[in-house]
Amino acid sequence: MTLNVEALEAQAQTETGLSDFGDGHHREGLERLVASMNNEGDLTEIGEMQQQMRLVSFLNARLQVENTYRIHPEIEAQIIGGPVFVIGLPRTGTTALSQLVAADPQFRSLRLWESGAPVPPPETATEHSDPRIAAAADGLALMNEYFPLMQTMYHSEATTATECQDLMGMSFRTAHFDGSARLPSYMDWVMQCDMRGTYEYHRRVLRLLQWHCPPTLWHLKTPVHMFAMDALLHAYPNARFLWSHRDPASVLASVCSLVHYTRSWSSDRDDAATLGQEMTQRWAEGVRRAMDFRARVGEDRFADVSFGALQTDPIDAIATSFERIGIAFPDASRQAVEQWANQHEPGSHGSHRYEISDFGITAKEVREQFASYIEAFDITD
Repeated sequence: MTLNVEALEAQAQTETGLSDFGDGHHREGLERLVASMNNEGDLTEIGEMQQQMRLVSFLNARLQVENTYRIHPEIEAQIIGGPVFVIGLPRTGTTALSQLVAADPQFRSLRLWESGAPVPPPETATEHSDPRIAAAADGLALMNEYFPLMQTMYHSEATTATECQDLMGMSFRTAHFDGSARLPSYMDWVMQCDMRGTYEYHRRVLRLLQWHCPPTLWHLKTPVHMFAMDALLHAYPNARFLWSHRDPASVLASVCSLVHYTRSWSSDRDDAATLGQEMTQRWAEGVRRAMDFRARVGEDRFADVSFGALQTDPIDAIATSFERIGIAFPDASRQAVEQWANQHEPGSHGSHRYEISDFGITAKEVREQFASYIEAFDITD
């Protein structure tokens, strides 16, 4: 089997009974992604089936979003508050920071159960009993059954805040796809392409999600936002950022181990020997772009959160960060965040299993590529 764009779109249209994908922005990314998967990804037969299901699910979601807007054009009038974006290198505590912010009731966060299936739009009355919650939990259980190491590498629950990769996936323009296979030509393109339409569609989905399920002050998270922050700001002019920090040499081994593992689900190719250099170069570029953006737009949009602070005093880390970017932290918010922190002890998700040298690069070489970042933020942990 070879992945085929027309066949994928036709399958989604058959499954949903819908035909309108919207403005067509998704098509170039889908074409480039499919070509890269076919020609460079070394997908196994099972891997092709997995990726077919994944790509069709994004197309299904896009068709359903467009159909909902066709029936309810008033959704377009929804105003997105903020958002506050959690950014930073992967494995620097972005998930822990994101979930602490999500515990604050003043924020609307993107939950796993609604991320991949935003239609029908969530309702406040049923947001804790929606059948998609059980479906998402079953999906996680199945993934953990087939790929048990994932539980030690990345914490995820159906009802907790998740990365907004699915919202970007509907436009087929996101570095997240590189986690399924080595896709050099697609990644070269996605690192340089115009991402404004992707973030406009990202906003389109958020409007639908908050329509009947406020609040409207959003918090979102994914490290890949660092690659295209000007496009993000174009869609969200009031965006603010919480940036988590940790020694890149301490986290790149964990980044590589996670990517190495998830790629193995779809491909027999083993890129361990070159993965360290690949990931280091990519994320050093992401940090460089984010630092350049920050210098241009100003410090008042940013608060820095060290990994050590999250480990030792997460409540103070949140309170200080919110004050820095002008977000209130009333007693109700503090109590909710404290409750979450008390119920979820900080921990490591598998990074101790690997050394960066397992992936063809040394800690010294990693730090050299991140030298300006380490110096700018006085990173020691």
